[in-house]
Amino acid sequence: MFRKLQTSVLTVALFLGLSGAATAQTGMLKGKVLDAEGKPVSGAQVAIEFADGVTRKFDVKTDRRGEFIQIGLQPGNYKVTATADKLGTMTLNSRVRLGSAAEVEFKFVPGTTGADPAAVAKATALKKSFEEGVAASQGKNYDLAIQKFQEAIVAAPSCYDCYYNIGYAHTQKKDEKQAETAWLKAIELKADYAEALNALATLYNNQKRFDEAAAMGAKAATGGGTGSADAIYNQGIILWNQGKIAEAKAKFEQALAANANHPESNFQLGMAQLNEGKVPEAIAAFEKYLQLAPEGQFAGQAKGMLAQLKK
Repeated sequence: MFRKLQTSVLTVALFLGLSGAATAQTGMLKGKVLDAEGKPVSGAQVAIEFADGVTRKFDVKTDRRGEFIQIGLQPGNYKVTATADKLGTMTLNSRVRLGSAAEVEFKFVPGTTGADPAAVAKATALKKSFEEGVAASQGKNYDLAIQKFQEAIVAAPSCYDCYYNIGYAHTQKKDEKQAETAWLKAIELKADYAEALNALATLYNNQKRFDEAAAMGAKAATGGGTGSADAIYNQGIILWNQGKIAEAKAKFEQALAANANHPESNFQLGMAQLNEGKVPEAIAAFEKYLQLAPEGQFAGQAKGMLAQLKK
């Protein structure tokens, strides 16, 4: 998926001579498991397997709302398999991006017996084109990926995931204008689509269109719950890039109120506290970050700062 918001460098040489880049290094995957009538399936087993060469597998269960979530995922491609009693097993592919939430939805539909043949054909075409688009994107054949997702849209015009992935492919082709158009279409179809909102916030932030970035970040944050921590964190990064440290710090604290185990917010809060001269608080934040992401991108930096701060 699209990259996490990139931060500008702010100096904390006041203490350590270290810069405060604040990109995230982990992501999140969440989803739903539904039956043929669209009702939630509780207690379904969900296996999340990293598909980029290193063996990593996470097993979760759906709650009473049929929902599941897994945080702390390395960015990359994942195979997600849902198994529900009496319904069967279904596998979808997903791509986790830095610091944000990928979403998948399983809907167990009955077999072709008694089903509308036209509907079955359309669903089959959508699945085939979408999976071919994912495969092409994973193979870095972005022109083919765009073509396949567009074919999927013909089968299902409301496929907001298709538009999101088209936007991602355009960013890899360095075509930000087309990426913006695709993501705007995705949120036109699904107004609370956090992935697309965060992607637009990232895009606008990188283009220094800070007001628009803040607006998209605010929309992404309105969902509430733990999933909103990423969006609130993005708002903090936008403020951080504008040099509004106090306001950014407040956003990182708000993100942690939504999800106390959000690694990036803990790390960046520590940076903000260090910038204020609040060394004990910064130490606590960096230690929390290392507890949550011991092998994270900023683990070395956090360890180095802790070693100096504790002298």
